[in-house]
Amino acid sequence: MVQAARQSGTADRRAVFELFPRRLPPGRRYGVVAGVGRALDAIEDFRFDPAALTALEGVVDPDMLEWLGSYRFSGDVWGYAEGEAYFPYSPLLVVEGTFAEAVLLETVLLSVYNHDSAIASAASRMTLAAGDRPCIEMGSRRTHEQAAVAAARAAYVAGFDASSNLAARARYGVPSTGTAAHSFTLLHDAEADAFRAQVQTLGVGTTLLVDTYDVAEAVRLAVEVAGTGLGAVRLDSGDLGEVAREVRAQLDGLGASSTRIVVTSDLDEHAIAALAAAPVDAYGVGTQLVTGSGHPTCGFVYKLVAREDDAGELVSVAKRSTDKQSIGGRKYALRRRGPRGVAEAEVVGIGAPPEDDGDDRPLLAPLVRDGEVVGRATLEEARARHRASIAELPRAITMMSAGEPVIPTVHLGP
Repeated sequence: MVQAARQSGTADRRAVFELFPRRLPPGRRYGVVAGVGRALDAIEDFRFDPAALTALEGVVDPDMLEWLGSYRFSGDVWGYAEGEAYFPYSPLLVVEGTFAEAVLLETVLLSVYNHDSAIASAASRMTLAAGDRPCIEMGSRRTHEQAAVAAARAAYVAGFDASSNLAARARYGVPSTGTAAHSFTLLHDAEADAFRAQVQTLGVGTTLLVDTYDVAEAVRLAVEVAGTGLGAVRLDSGDLGEVAREVRAQLDGLGASSTRIVVTSDLDEHAIAALAAAPVDAYGVGTQLVTGSGHPTCGFVYKLVAREDDAGELVSVAKRSTDKQSIGGRKYALRRRGPRGVAEAEVVGIGAPPEDDGDDRPLLAPLVRDGEVVGRATLEEARARHRASIAELPRAITMMSAGEPVIPTVHLGP
């Protein structure tokens, strides 16, 4: 497309692209934006090195190869902050530059945003269901090895406390935690020997896995080996609610009343909600988290919504295909809130910012200016944004049943 646009003289036309969802995944009441930091890294690092140019020989002509060799995005980007809630047609990212520069970013931006926001949206529902109980990301074995690192980061943005993925710790500073696997217990001649080795190495604050053989016997051995100061036990099978109640009673009877109970085993937000009344202290979540709890992508699209005409004016353009319409024009967005600070609507202005009635909150912030990243935020800032954004939404978000978006999206303008 870029080569053809260069030949037709339109490649350098000023263009505005928008990354947005036409709808939420079926049944979801809100979504969560994640991957903003990774996307900014991708824009900053987007280059065609010699190896890439060699691979493109024969795909594009020599003049195009030369242009690609000097490619640098020099435009502007505005976007929703990482951790922010989103709704249908929220303009999550507005990319302005020449057509050639902006269109090349389409795939990488969609890849990052669709994956990370799917994980964060699932993680947010899980942490809502968990309440004050911490959630630990443990899904690295259930997804692509690089997606696992991104998933740990996205889950942390949306309220998870830690990850078992050490690459996420090294790359992004996500806190890490973990426990032993069944293979560690099976390696030893006796379960007590496995527990003893773990406690001697990691201290009594460690978490012992107690369902390799008989749970009640393992709990007894765990307290015998570590003492009543044992940090936690982990349950990974069976009726987790019932087993947790039995283990809690046994621990209390042994004097280990401060020992926590961590549960794992294919948990999702519904299973976590069902365990609300059980004596569970923390949740380890894997498969369902890293696959978006049934929705592994957000369905985001990246569409041209405005472009320069022959007179040098910026004009709106829009796709009109059945069921795949886009809304033309440069967008501006705010979260309309009532007098008590509760969100009432996602208001999107077309061509001009919507009027703030005094209680509203602007949503689009500058991320890139003239090719330079200006809107980078820390993970802690993203976590804080998520907490604040979720706190202002209507209480219906706490319902795990399928439903409509908790606030409508309203477009204003021509």
